[in-house]
Amino acid sequence: MMMKTPWRRKSRSFQLQLQGAIGTIQSPFLFLFTNYCHYSTSTLEDARFLTNNFKSASFTRLDDAIASFNHVIHKHPLPSRVPFNRFLSALVKMKQYHTVISMSKTIELVGISHDVYSLNILINCFCRSHLVDFGFSVFGKMLKFGLEPTTVTFNTFINGLCMESKIDKAVEFFDDMVARGYQPDVYTYNVIVNGMCKFGKTNVAIGLLKGMADRGCEPDVVTYGAIIDALCKDELVGEALELFSQMRNKRISPDVITYTSLIHGVCKLGQKNQALALMNEMVEQDILPNVYTFNVLIDALCKDGMVSEAQNTFNIMIQRGVEPNVVTYTSLIDGLCISDHFKEALALLKEMVGWNISPDVFTFNILIDTLCKKGLVSNAQNIIKIMIQRGVEPDVVNYNSLMDGYCLCKQIDKARKLFDLMVTNEIADIFSYSILINGYCKCKMIDDAKDIFVKMSHKGLVPDVVTYSTLIEGMFQAGRPQTAQELFKNMCSHGQQPNIVTFSIMINGLCSQGNLDEALTLLKKMEESQLKPNLVTYCILINGMCKAGKINDAKELFSSLFENGLQPNVHIYSAIMKGLCREGLIEEAYKIFRDMEKGGCLPNNWCYNIIIQGFLKHEDLGKASELINEMVDKGFSADATTTELVVHLLYLQGYDYNFTFLTIKVRESLDFYRCWLDEMSLEL
Repeated sequence: MMMKTPWRRKSRSFQLQLQGAIGTIQSPFLFLFTNYCHYSTSTLEDARFLTNNFKSASFTRLDDAIASFNHVIHKHPLPSRVPFNRFLSALVKMKQYHTVISMSKTIELVGISHDVYSLNILINCFCRSHLVDFGFSVFGKMLKFGLEPTTVTFNTFINGLCMESKIDKAVEFFDDMVARGYQPDVYTYNVIVNGMCKFGKTNVAIGLLKGMADRGCEPDVVTYGAIIDALCKDELVGEALELFSQMRNKRISPDVITYTSLIHGVCKLGQKNQALALMNEMVEQDILPNVYTFNVLIDALCKDGMVSEAQNTFNIMIQRGVEPNVVTYTSLIDGLCISDHFKEALALLKEMVGWNISPDVFTFNILIDTLCKKGLVSNAQNIIKIMIQRGVEPDVVNYNSLMDGYCLCKQIDKARKLFDLMVTNEIADIFSYSILINGYCKCKMIDDAKDIFVKMSHKGLVPDVVTYSTLIEGMFQAGRPQTAQELFKNMCSHGQQPNIVTFSIMINGLCSQGNLDEALTLLKKMEESQLKPNLVTYCILINGMCKAGKINDAKELFSSLFENGLQPNVHIYSAIMKGLCREGLIEEAYKIFRDMEKGGCLPNNWCYNIIIQGFLKHEDLGKASELINEMVDKGFSADATTTELVVHLLYLQGYDYNFTFLTIKVRESLDFYRCWLDEMSLEL
């Protein structure tokens, strides 16, 4: 059958490239001579063993295969092409692609003609070695010899093109194959469907699936499995479950891979009960969950804080004879660290090492990061030592965690020393710089922070939104609002889009400086850039308005939260109540205090103290007494300001019974109230 011209002709330069590639892999003469010299004389003398080994292709070691090949290739007469094909196929199964390419050239040189099977083997080796173009050169040779390509030939090329991420060329090749009358088999479809799914063309893959039956080829579990997996990864779990149902209606039995994909999909959506139901269903169908299935479920449970459930799943896994791997243990260790069960996490690390399962860099990352966040930097250093002893090279993430830990513990000199070491070894990244800048800002060493920021640019690293936001906040806290604003402008002019955190920092800084109008202007810019203010932003603005005496604006902004479908948190309630109390609007503040609980936001210690102080300042001692009782009954305590107000009023009222009782309640809620009594020389 005649094929397209591009398949038939290759340039002379391409042929030379092909020869060069084969020569680079290993020249036939050098291949034979080198391996002949390295093989023991005693083994080569056993001619019968070598011949039988060649014919049966039952070797498991490459050296045995090479010895057999070297023996047979020198025999007279030579074997036919068929045993050579069987021999080379066995080597392909061992993934010795370069060896097969070199041996194929040797077989050709000794005069044994190629057939379609030998050329298919050679094409497959080139494709598996990511040398598809050389495979097409062999394809040209196949046509030149008058050999008819088979479906295997086309499948091999489609697979090779997909492996090289040339999905469009693979589809083009597939369409050309069909147009020329070749019938794709289910393997062909599976390769092309899998390639499409991997490159985000799931809809095209679904279209191909629907057209398979019309072309006389029924999809199998692999076809459906590839699409179901892609849909689950795209969080289109509903569509995946629909396809799963369609698959079962066609009496195509799902396998462990299909179920694992679905379990992963429903877990990503937080549907743990459905995941467990799918797990039970597959067991009922006599489809045994494998380590990947258990890993998906354990990881999802750990990420949701359901560590005890994850541990139970782990125990079931062991009981079923499924051996956990490094991913299983790493997920559990992560879950235990998240839930503050660090000792158990370390015990699990020892257990996995005891079972000869080596922790990888991700396992150590979790432990080091957890220790550093808890301020246990010396323990983190010990983990890094263990890591190195076990032959696991620490990466930039490990060092960044350690540096962050030093900054958290105010050990800024150690953080700088580690940073300098990272820079010297050229492993410091943008996060390394941002961490140190943040550390300097927290220690109020703002000039050092700015110096690191400048050095960052000199190293060719572009500061990101986190770096800018950190330094801007540091400048405001250091009382340098002008520098902070200049940094913000610089950030925008350099193409870094401020995020909601950056805007909130800027608005907070401006409000703290009393520049409320500028803060409101920035709020408008924020909204114009399609960023919606969050509760933090609203809290900052309400607090700023209250401090500026613009209580009506604050009330209006507070009301707009409900209109926009937002539920104020305890910080926003505290801010508006404090502002209302400051303006003498105690009844409005009290109404909001009572409304917050109705709206599902429970008042905390801070809220109680704000409203009690409001009533005490207005000498509404009955209401204050009622609220203090309520506060104490709920387990909250009075702060120093509340206590001072009570004592002051008691002093002014001259030991009234009600005030004495009120003071006792405050005393119950605050141990250091005795100090106030001693200072006032009062006795109860």
